[in-house]
Amino acid sequence: MLTGIEKAKTLIESLPYIKKFYGKTVVIKYGGHAMVDEELKKSFALDIILMKYVGINPVVVHGGGPQINKFLNKMNIKSDYVQGMRITDGETMDVVEMVLVGKVNKEIVGLINFHGGKAVGLSGRDGDLIKAKKMQIMKPQAENTPPEIIDIGRVGEVTTVNPQILHTLDAQDFIPVIAPVGVGEDGQAYNINADLVAGAIATHLKAEKLILLTDVAGVLDKEGTLISSMSCDAADQYIKDGVIGGGMIPKVKCCQGVVRAGVGKAHIVDGRVEHAILLEMFTQQGVGTEVV
Repeated sequence: MLTGIEKAKTLIESLPYIKKFYGKTVVIKYGGHAMVDEELKKSFALDIILMKYVGINPVVVHGGGPQINKFLNKMNIKSDYVQGMRITDGETMDVVEMVLVGKVNKEIVGLINFHGGKAVGLSGRDGDLIKAKKMQIMKPQAENTPPEIIDIGRVGEVTTVNPQILHTLDAQDFIPVIAPVGVGEDGQAYNINADLVAGAIATHLKAEKLILLTDVAGVLDKEGTLISSMSCDAADQYIKDGVIGGGMIPKVKCCQGVVRAGVGKAHIVDGRVEHAILLEMFTQQGVGTEVV
């Protein structure tokens, strides 16, 4: 009986949040360890399905870097990187699209459907969902010398999002699962960072939240303590002071960008925690860092 009462109290605690987010859109970037560990995969699928059944509209954008690396290694295709970006020639792009769209995307769709959801897989090519342009990487040179422009191939950045197909799926109670491949004006596919795709979609859908699943607890201060909430201006200061560095900088900048563009909140959440999405959305303490 006591166990049952505790479960009931947990449900009651979540009620104000369910009411607040009912009918709202939440964009989740799915990546990291949560895509590999079997229990975490199941936990993620159940979180997404529960959100849908309580009236929230989840949109999933996924990564797939490790899976791409695995296939490239099998094919003896070497990967080189510039400023953290994979140099993507035509042959590499074929593998990227095959893995992201043909394998990873369908596995996630199958996972959600197996556990009782209604998911549909998409890439940026479908319905011109994600239009892209070639990303330019600038390498600083000596003083009074123009920066060098480095060609990294078919790596793109989002120019526009056409959300019509997402609205259509939502109206029929489907859960969109999106691979981060865009289409350029030349009709070619472009490999795009999944965080940037999730941010662009959240902005265009005027989402209530953007949630980035990561393999860290969130943003930590200099003492290693989790910063549970911070404003965009505070984040700027943390970056300036070196509190936020390395690979966390682009994630935080992504969160700042969407919040400043009108998304309600952005969250950097530890995807290694079971049911991390529900804990962040439906409990007072949360499990990550929110940017407001």
